[in-house]
Amino acid sequence: MVTRRTDPQEGRDALAAWARDPEGARRPVLAPAVRHTLELFAEEYPGGAVELRVPPYAAVQAVPGTRHTRGTPPAVVETDAATWLALVTGGLTWAEARAAGRLTASGERSDLSELLPLPGPRRTVRTALAPGAAEEGTA
Repeated sequence: MVTRRTDPQEGRDALAAWARDPEGARRPVLAPAVRHTLELFAEEYPGGAVELRVPPYAAVQAVPGTRHTRGTPPAVVETDAATWLALVTGGLTWAEARAAGRLTASGERSDLSELLPLPGPRRTVRTALAPGAAEEGTA
């Protein structure tokens, strides 16, 4: 079970703000957006076989399988905030991110291509980018 640290509405709002201006997004937007989406990922795919890291914002353990408790986990995925948010929302595929060197993945079960994007974050971004969304205040 994932312990929520990010208010879900704050996370959705930050994700929507990132979607509207990904190049201009800074820590006050990136941190809650990344934490929220990592929490959603860990809820959707509970387990401890993969450690998913998005420094400096957060890391979670997810995906069923062997759980580690000390030292380096058997599988690690690490990427930057922009890449993670693009992956989780469907703006970038796993293969594209790997080919561009935008993530590292090592160990068994570290290929997350079948698990991404997540429907909730994808929907949040589509809503934020819909015509008139900013004027209506929807996110």
